[in-house]
Amino acid sequence: QEIHRGRQIFVVCPVIDPSDKRGIKAATEEQERLKKIFPEQRIAMLHGRMKNKDVIMGQFKNKKYDILVATPVIEVGIDVPNASVILILSAERFGLAQLHQLRGRVQRSTQQGYAYVMSESENAEALKRLHFFAKTKNGFDLAEFDLHTRGPGDVFGKEQTGFPELRMAKLTNYTLINTTREEAKKHLPLLPRLPLLQKELQAFSGKIHLE
Repeated sequence: QEIHRGRQIFVVCPVIDPSDKRGIKAATEEQERLKKIFPEQRIAMLHGRMKNKDVIMGQFKNKKYDILVATPVIEVGIDVPNASVILILSAERFGLAQLHQLRGRVQRSTQQGYAYVMSESENAEALKRLHFFAKTKNGFDLAEFDLHTRGPGDVFGKEQTGFPELRMAKLTNYTLINTTREEAKKHLPLLPRLPLLQKELQAFSGKIHLE
């Protein structure tokens, strides 16, 4: 209906190519599926490995295509006022802040916008997160909810989700975090006179892997 009104559609998948993990929607497969469902519509694809991303995006903005199947490469910096619908597949694979950014790709004009998140997951926690996203419009609330449910990842490593070995009473207690940092700054010059503390810090730093 939106296409018949002259509007355009984003369809977002978490990965480019099919994955071994069942249920994860891939952009290449989704584009082929949509071509069969909407044979009369003009469908393009956009992902991070393409060298002509700006060309494809420009053509979509100029209404050369009706549907753009994309990876999260469209998350920020994309302004297509004529796009009225974004459909995010395998939505459980995204963080809530990322879903919020993707949702912002539509309703960038006076026209009504629609954002749909779809998941084939039966995981109760994943569905809880998506329901919270559907009823919450504030990005800060979403980010804090995500932090509590998915964890901040490894503060000193590569993991982007999960709870680290370093424990904190409350990850969003920014006042306490700031106070702790200021106290650490004051006491660092005293380390040479505190050999036991220095030894503990060295042992802890040995567990940290930075690139």
